[in-house]
Amino acid sequence: MEEYPRDLDELEHLIETEESCRDYLIKLRWPQGFLCPRCGSTGAWPVRTVLLECRSCHYQVSVTAGTIFQDTRKPLRQWFRAIWYVTSQKNGASALGMQRILGIKSYTTAWSWMHKIRRAMVRPGRDGLSGTVEVDETYIGGPEVGVIGRETEKKALVVIAAQVDGKGIGRIRMERVQDASAPTLAAFICKSVELKSVINTDGWEGYTGLTEMGYRHKVRVLRGSGKKAHELMPRVHRVVSLLKRWILGTHQGAISNAHLDYYLDEFTFRFNRRTSQYRGKLFYRLLQQAVCTAPAPYSVLNKHINRGFRGRKPARKQPESTK
Repeated sequence: MEEYPRDLDELEHLIETEESCRDYLIKLRWPQGFLCPRCGSTGAWPVRTVLLECRSCHYQVSVTAGTIFQDTRKPLRQWFRAIWYVTSQKNGASALGMQRILGIKSYTTAWSWMHKIRRAMVRPGRDGLSGTVEVDETYIGGPEVGVIGRETEKKALVVIAAQVDGKGIGRIRMERVQDASAPTLAAFICKSVELKSVINTDGWEGYTGLTEMGYRHKVRVLRGSGKKAHELMPRVHRVVSLLKRWILGTHQGAISNAHLDYYLDEFTFRFNRRTSQYRGKLFYRLLQQAVCTAPAPYSVLNKHINRGFRGRKPARKQPESTK
């Protein structure tokens, strides 16, 4: 049975002590009982309050080891409050807002916490979209002079899939991609959409081959249709509009390409749970995913500032010939 706080009073009762926070994480990390990460045996006893020792191989492990909380010097109580703050903000949360609300002295700490929490917003093994799905690309960033079509130099190219739910929008998926080539778009669709689904796209040649892959591909050609792009595929264009408004509103447009992937994860997490009436359940789900997410120390987070595509250094342009 899922146990989660319904309101702030219940949260404070849940995190009354550090021990109660660890006990809650133990239940989330090992819902069927302790399982030794070394030998796979069950059963353990506590050691020095913060460790569990396997009864078989005597391996000692902390409940925070291998999670986003690993090596933290801050109380778990403060981490729980931070995650509650993030999930209780319907339109998104910022590091500055977290710093002010929780009284965190260092902005660097609040910034790193936000990015660690964002990394936990993608559930491993999540189901793909199904039924009828609209797919299109958009650019994040300002205008570029002399760049045409689907080319880009500084802007980020993002591909988005929106599931059709009657006249509304179901779940979504989005990912920053290097280009709009057929292999790149096909890889995104394979990860995001179940086979045999109906996929609506525009006439871009990068979507050729979807039928051979096992999808039912329907092309919405803009030219000669007498309609605008947002009328042919209204759902995916609506998502694009909401995404850009969210970036400009909640984050004042101050999102670097190096970290854009994780902001897209946050937007997807919030959008797909927008109808949830229980903020406490979102808190529970995010904590569930947090104990399954690998640690990301500040040195790794900071290293990404000058890198792109989740840590991979972007290719450098070759200088033009002077001949």
